[in-house]
Amino acid sequence: MGKSNVELLYEWLDQTTNLIQQQRHEPYLDSLATTMEILFMQEIPENQDDITSHKLQQSITELELADFSKEDVRKATQLAMLKGMKDSTQQQHLMTPETVALLVAYFAEKVMLANEKVRIFDPAGGTANLLSTVLDRLQQPVEAFASEVDPTLIQLAVMNANLQEKQIEFFHQDSIRPFLLDPVDLVVADLPVGYYPDDVQAAQFELKADEGHSYAHHLFIEQGMNYTKPGGYMIYVVPDFLFDSDQSDKLHRYIQEYAHIVGVVRLPESVFKSEKNVKSILILQKKSQDSRPPKQPLLVQMPSLKNTNAMADILGQMNNWFQTYNKE
Repeated sequence: MGKSNVELLYEWLDQTTNLIQQQRHEPYLDSLATTMEILFMQEIPENQDDITSHKLQQSITELELADFSKEDVRKATQLAMLKGMKDSTQQQHLMTPETVALLVAYFAEKVMLANEKVRIFDPAGGTANLLSTVLDRLQQPVEAFASEVDPTLIQLAVMNANLQEKQIEFFHQDSIRPFLLDPVDLVVADLPVGYYPDDVQAAQFELKADEGHSYAHHLFIEQGMNYTKPGGYMIYVVPDFLFDSDQSDKLHRYIQEYAHIVGVVRLPESVFKSEKNVKSILILQKKSQDSRPPKQPLLVQMPSLKNTNAMADILGQMNNWFQTYNKE
């Protein structure tokens, strides 16, 4: 049985990345960014020795990018990034699981149903895998924006978008600082969890801590709210303990004041490495003059993804809920 296109492209990415990594003695993810640039530009960077340059030139001739669909490219680059992230010691070098990204994309499609066009922003862009998954699902014309502070991740994100022919405008900056960005219809983000180190910048936010460092995931929620149009939506992948932490009362009051809770979907534990890493999807609508809270928020405990009957049942229930919600 022959290899799939995804396998063929992944093997090419992995082999080429290993070749560059051996010469440069740098982390796999940095070499992968160079590999993706070579694939997109079809030319070899100048800072290679002659032997590596010759091998890379040979490597380019072995692959025709046009033979691969955008979905092939997305999946193959995702596999290569995941390999690099397994070796990485940096906490932020983690990718949103595919199944979680697909669920976020499903909810994005549902809440944007009435929009003729969509402006979307991911303030925790990472490698742009979550955002590109959402873009695949939206049917309308889309303007997409993403921010990422990590230089390796934003390099990967830009190449990821180029290879998939996706128009995304990137900001390389700390996402808790101000943006030159008009408000958007939809914010999606897999929130970074932990403390935000810049207390001076955090002091600009309502969700700053009364003492010590503020929680980055709280500040990201507020920052997303700041850049969402009245009546627009936010879909956040959040830690399971979001409303049980020492600063959660303040967060709860903030959300009650500025947004409607549309839904909370707890993800199955089987998606995550351990119970303490379990996450949920929080769907918010920014309040406006015309907005109303749902009569009953969508509250769901997702079953194991391997349980196809239970999954089909839950998806049916969620589809019915959104039909009612979109008519309210």
